[in-house]
Amino acid sequence: MYLIIGLGNPESDYANTRHNMGFNVINKLSEKYNIEVKKDKFKALFGSGIIEGEKVILVKPQTFMNLSGEAVQEFVNFYKIPLENVLVIYDDVDIEPGKIRIRKNGSAGGHNGMKSIVSHLSSEKFPRVRVGIGKPHGQKDMIAHVIGGIDDEDKELLDRGVNLAAEAVIETLKNNIDSAMNKYNINIGA
Repeated sequence: MYLIIGLGNPESDYANTRHNMGFNVINKLSEKYNIEVKKDKFKALFGSGIIEGEKVILVKPQTFMNLSGEAVQEFVNFYKIPLENVLVIYDDVDIEPGKIRIRKNGSAGGHNGMKSIVSHLSSEKFPRVRVGIGKPHGQKDMIAHVIGGIDDEDKELLDRGVNLAAEAVIETLKNNIDSAMNKYNINIGA
């Protein structure tokens, strides 16, 4: 069984922001594999189903980003999921929009949602897919960039990243994370 977690902020004000790339990937997988992510448990919305022959639980924590680890820890403990089968998807300013980066493990970097998950799981040894959102242009500050509106040009690039991330999750489930890394970690710009 795999636990696939997309990070985002639950309120509608954040629905169309760069900070919700993880939610967008979960939505894409949910739609493609007809897995409703509507059940409410452990401070998260979730749904279970089958992707590429693997049983999965798709999760969107409903805490704010910096508390994401609370929900993740509850799911890991309740379903007794090994950390190598916990796949976290989130936005990353150090990767260009439209690109992704897959890693088997690593630090949280500056991402508050990942810091919370690492802290609650007491480990950095779980795979992740980082969806590029890029750095702000011009005078725009980082917070406005991450949780502000998205123009049409950026939306097209961000949608490409979401699609790639969904494909990478599918590749991981179908083959393995090494295969996904070999296939998708190219020309990432970070």
